[in-house]
Amino acid sequence: MRLLHLLRPALSIIPEVQEPRFPQPLKVKVLITGITLFIYLICCQIPLYGVYRTSGSDPFYWMRVILASNKGTLMELGISPIVTSGMILQFLSGVGFIEVNHSVREDKVLFNAAQKLLSFIMAIAEGMAYIWSGAYGDINQIGAGNAILILLQLTFAGVVVTMLDEMLQKGYGLGSGISLFIATNVSENILWKSFSPITLSTEAGTQFEGAIINFFHLIFTKQNTLQALYYAFFRESAPNLNNLLATLFVIALVIYLQGFRVEVPLASQKIRGLVSSHGIKLFYTSNIPMIIQSTLVQNVYFLSQLLYRRFKTNFFVKLLGTWQEAEFGGQSVPIGGLAYYMSPLRDVKDIINDPIHAIVYLLFVVFMCGFFAKFWIQISGESAKDVARKFKDEQIKIKGLREESMVKYLSGYIPVAAFCGGVCIGLLTIVADILGAIGSGTGILLAVTIIYGYFETFHKEKYDNQSIF
Repeated sequence: MRLLHLLRPALSIIPEVQEPRFPQPLKVKVLITGITLFIYLICCQIPLYGVYRTSGSDPFYWMRVILASNKGTLMELGISPIVTSGMILQFLSGVGFIEVNHSVREDKVLFNAAQKLLSFIMAIAEGMAYIWSGAYGDINQIGAGNAILILLQLTFAGVVVTMLDEMLQKGYGLGSGISLFIATNVSENILWKSFSPITLSTEAGTQFEGAIINFFHLIFTKQNTLQALYYAFFRESAPNLNNLLATLFVIALVIYLQGFRVEVPLASQKIRGLVSSHGIKLFYTSNIPMIIQSTLVQNVYFLSQLLYRRFKTNFFVKLLGTWQEAEFGGQSVPIGGLAYYMSPLRDVKDIINDPIHAIVYLLFVVFMCGFFAKFWIQISGESAKDVARKFKDEQIKIKGLREESMVKYLSGYIPVAAFCGGVCIGLLTIVADILGAIGSGTGILLAVTIIYGYFETFHKEKYDNQSIF
């Protein structure tokens, strides 16, 4: 008996979204995707009941935009439980600890059930850790009853996120819930920091938080135009126009690189003369390496802060990471240990002040993204061997090649595209962070690749003779 078979008795109690009986028209998919997004946004605004306080150190502060989470609300944990559970199971499957054949329906059902069950467990574990860390106040202040209520709310939200993601992935909507929530959160963050009407008190007087609104405010209120332009482009207390321009530059660069691909000519074995092509993109694994790497960093940050709050003098805890309160927002920032060297570079000054940190971070991001990209194609059914098998099942062959030569031919492109794409994603993230792009380089890269993927999906749906009207 295989490990997955132990889940058979639990299948009846694990919630599941049934696959649609027939393909959904595009207008229905758009509607359901919109409803899913509406539910997510509502959950982002519903505060947790029983919380004593939500101020102070925030373990997820650095990753909230990427994790699609919102502090003090039902979306406190965001997509962290489902991404972490998926990463764990894919890793166990890749190393052979869990045997799964995705072409067998029962294995696929059991594997999906295992991922959902583990995501629920992760939601409970992260919720308990959050409560224990004192994020909502001392346990003696909030009381055991409120602590249980908070845990139930976080677990319920984790279940909702998991089911919404499954609903979209099974064909009721477009894309996946994870991608939709990340893209929404990142886009909202960029728009807010560009047009926020909130006023700030600075040494140069009252300014607006939004970079664009602040630009016009300074131009019309400052008598010295050069001084107004200087504050609009170079202020450090809030987003400036240089940050916005860097963001637009990174977005344009990512869109440009999305077009790099190799077209593999295909010929049908069933219908003579029917030819097509299979595109192998530079970003072959899309944003998957960045999501996995971000989730890994987030979990290290969370564990490090959790332990440091309780055991500051322990040598191994300090080796994992030491933290101090930042001047802005009362958030904690890593100043030593593993967490510090995994923290992103904020600007060129960080490179000059600590070149060792810059080198270690560069190598870490590039290596992890490249490694996860190559690892992912092996466990996700996108390797050269898997693609060749799909061609064979669909009675398609590469033009001019025999069936036995297809694997060798594809192996010259797919692993290279996956690794180079992962490395490019990592380098683009670092460049975006150094240039000061709004939000974070990781967030922008994820949002652009996700939205571009939605554009391609939408175009494909319309091409298949489906109309939104």
